[in-house]
Amino acid sequence: MSTEQNKQTVRRYLDEVWNLGRIDASAAYLAPGYLRHGAPGTEPLDIEGQRVRLQGFRTAFPDVSLVIEDMVAEGDMVAFRFTMSGTHHGPFQGIGPTGRRISVPGLDLVRLKDGLLTEHWGGADLNVLRGQLA
Repeated sequence: MSTEQNKQTVRRYLDEVWNLGRIDASAAYLAPGYLRHGAPGTEPLDIEGQRVRLQGFRTAFPDVSLVIEDMVAEGDMVAFRFTMSGTHHGPFQGIGPTGRRISVPGLDLVRLKDGLLTEHWGGADLNVLRGQLA
């Protein structure tokens, strides 16, 4: 796949799964053996773990959306800087619903193979997010 095709795949994934909330559609974008790398010292998430993670965000922030600010690609890698926004209506990491709007920067790096996401690193700045809920 070309770098432009890889960028389009990532855009479609973000639009359909994150912005439209079609979490079950994530399976169409994630390769068998997919790994979502989180914080250092934590085990990577597989497809099911990522689905649970996505559902957790959607429960805490039902109107969550991601706006891509910048995107670059080289070889099989796509990097993108984004802003995640939403309204806190459900529990998130032990914090009960506050009704507050959040706007959080993030940076991700994704590896693709044959049009599917195989590995994923990064994410929204959770320290900024927690600070906005305090």
